[in-house]
Amino acid sequence: MKWTTLFAASAVLACLPVSSNAAKPAAWQQQVIDFVDEKSVEHEKIAQQIGALAELGYIEHKSSALLQEHLKHQGFKVEAGVAGIPTAFVASYGSTGPVIGIIAEFDALPGLSQAATPTKLSIDGQVAGHACGHHLLGTGAAEAAVAIKRWLVASGTKATVRVYGSPAEEGGGGKVYLTRAGLFDDVDAVMNWHPGDLNGAAAISSIANYSGKFRFRGVSAHAAAAPERGRSALDGVEAMNHMVNMMREHVPQESRIHYVITAGGLAPNVVPDFAEVYYYSRHPDPKVVASVWSRIEDAAKGAALGTGTTVEAEILNAVYPLLPNNSLATTTHRNLSLVGGVSYTEAETAFAKELSKSFGKRSKALASANQVQDLMLDTGFVMPGSTDVGDVSWVAPTNMISTATWVPGTPAHSWQAVAAGTMSIGLKGMHVASKTMALTAVELIKKPALLAEAKAELKRRQGEGFQYQPLIGDRLPPLDYRK
Repeated sequence: MKWTTLFAASAVLACLPVSSNAAKPAAWQQQVIDFVDEKSVEHEKIAQQIGALAELGYIEHKSSALLQEHLKHQGFKVEAGVAGIPTAFVASYGSTGPVIGIIAEFDALPGLSQAATPTKLSIDGQVAGHACGHHLLGTGAAEAAVAIKRWLVASGTKATVRVYGSPAEEGGGGKVYLTRAGLFDDVDAVMNWHPGDLNGAAAISSIANYSGKFRFRGVSAHAAAAPERGRSALDGVEAMNHMVNMMREHVPQESRIHYVITAGGLAPNVVPDFAEVYYYSRHPDPKVVASVWSRIEDAAKGAALGTGTTVEAEILNAVYPLLPNNSLATTTHRNLSLVGGVSYTEAETAFAKELSKSFGKRSKALASANQVQDLMLDTGFVMPGSTDVGDVSWVAPTNMISTATWVPGTPAHSWQAVAAGTMSIGLKGMHVASKTMALTAVELIKKPALLAEAKAELKRRQGEGFQYQPLIGDRLPPLDYRK
């Protein structure tokens, strides 16, 4: 779950007034917008291809290759397999001047196959779906980068634009490894967007997160004939879960702990010799979440001791909270307001109305898709979700944009998000994001004082003597976490 999805659904933002669109664009702004429009059909086809592939984290080989080949064709130099991740890449244009990074994601979610219909209908042979819109996210990043590159050529401006192909955002922490590898160290500002059900820019924080699997091993035996010979790995998992659940009363109030048993045996009459549980622990403060995670690990050790089993723990992902940047958010909001929201055709309105029936009380006015929410500057609000963009935001000024790629009221990680995100409504929202990022990047390049202000704010928020240290330590990327 990401800041953008929760940000888009949050009552805090939804209750804010909306901004009217800005005045007529300046010549350079119209040129950037035109550059996006001229390539829109080409990028729509790429987004739909990646949507149909629906590849899971760290195995998005075809999706990553599509984006890489497209960017090469558009004049970008592509370095593939960065940070020890086969599907990660950096596509660059330019080698001098300010450096603007754009984040591209392209992983899908398991178990959310859905056709582009307003009623629930899975696709035969497809087990995953882009229920968080990453087919739009990655393609929209490429679309913005191409427009920026074309503006640089047309204007003769010296600057560098980079697309960061970032796999496995959904629990795999791809951007943590890219950040650890120093790939963002020389970046002046990072453009970051996410599909959602409304349009807005914000400077908000999120929750730090540790996640990992605990694997218990015991001794198999016949559960009726020789139970005394067995040592149940499932008992170890259940004992651990019981202790952690009791621990909930004694952790800081803002903490969140959740788990799912991913393996628990195959037959009731066989004592399971292997069982596994997958845990998440969250808190706004990375130090607190580390402390809570340590106590979870102690519970696992105690459970193993008490059940005569053994346990091994593997941290799969650990991310920083988002570091807000009011300066960058203000510039982003100004450009989003210029672009405006998403207007529906008659056919899209009919689709949206039918889809909205599945929301019940969560449905929203369809007109909100064509509005831009007022700017939300940092007031201490913490979005109750986690993202690996957090690590990036502690190294380079990073903005946060959501656009209405989904029907208003759509919950994240749902079949409804897949349905709207793979048809024209989703594609329109992608173009809003592309234009906003491209305009923001060009404005930052044209106005060095804006970049300096954003970087100065980053330094203030980092605090004196800050040096980025990844919470995952030196572990290798968990390339098999979805296999």
